Amino acid sequence: MRRLGSVQQKIPCVFLTEVKEEQSRKRDCQQFQVVATENVNPVALEANIDCALATEKVDGTCCYVTVYKGQPYLWARLDRKPNKQAEKRFKKYQHSHRSCKGFTWNVEEDFKTVPETWIPAHRVKHHNGHPVPDEHGHIPGWVPVEKDNKQYCWHSSVVDHEIGAALVLRPSADDEDVLEIAAVPLVDLMEQTLELIGTNVNGNPYGMGNKKQPVHCLVSHGSVRIRNPPPVDFQQLVSWLQESPEGRVEGIVWHCNDGTLIKVHRHHLGLRWPDGGTCLGDRSAVIHVDGTVDEYNNSKDLFTSFSRLNGHCFSRLQDIQFDS
Repeated sequence: MRRLGSVQQKIPCVFLTEVKEEQSRKRDCQQFQVVATENVNPVALEANIDCALATEKVDGTCCYVTVYKGQPYLWARLDRKPNKQAEKRFKKYQHSHRSCKGFTWNVEEDFKTVPETWIPAHRVKHHNGHPVPDEHGHIPGWVPVEKDNKQYCWHSSVVDHEIGAALVLRPSADDEDVLEIAAVPLVDLMEQTLELIGTNVNGNPYGMGNKKQPVHCLVSHGSVRIRNPPPVDFQQLVSWLQESPEGRVEGIVWHCNDGTLIKVHRHHLGLRWPDGGTCLGDRSAVIHVDGTVDEYNNSKDLFTSFSRLNGHCFSRLQDIQFDS
């Protein structure tokens, strides 16, 4: 299997987009909506999207595995954002020019501070040694997930840096229709980006776990294939997302042969998400987390809970629960 692209930057939409002055369906505080036109984005055509691998866009929070303190480590997404004054200036410019092109940032003064361990994402442009914000006014980046940081407690729950493993949800090698949750060595995930999903992430669209017994795991980007994707055509994509059982997804990410990533989100097409059951949440899942309880430090941790279910198969991902 070819190595798929990692998600380090905002991914362009498969269609050209336009801004409408209406309440965003995706963000409550946003008074405008980015919607797709029916025109295919030239970037997608240049990357030969018709030959691309179509994968499910998974709804979670982005993570990255790379080296920290000399070992493979899980990093959480943290974009550097403008402070209030700079944000106000940026929005005013954006509103009056209907674009953010030509806006000038002072990177040293306009942005909120980030932890010393923060690193910019790959391909972030630099000017005079400073990372430069993207067209949204953000500088994409990462911070290591350290156990004592409560802000990233759900990230911490899916990784054990002492044994060097992470809890990963992926299609089973034996049957691609069945999902498996496995303890995967972090070294096998090096330089991959993944999505953290579960009970306390993005409103839990996949119905995993509950408040008393939260369930979280990582999903490598590009790992959940779409078997029979629709053609790249506005109306056919809308119909597929509304009517096909396989279309109960947040969106599609196409991995093109030249490494380009292209996406479509239901919100781009004026469709709700989530909208009832989900394709991922309704798939059967088997637990493959081997290991004795002694291997883990905390008897209440997620690794231990999953290891007690080793070999169990659940008819739906959302049916996974731990005995009290």
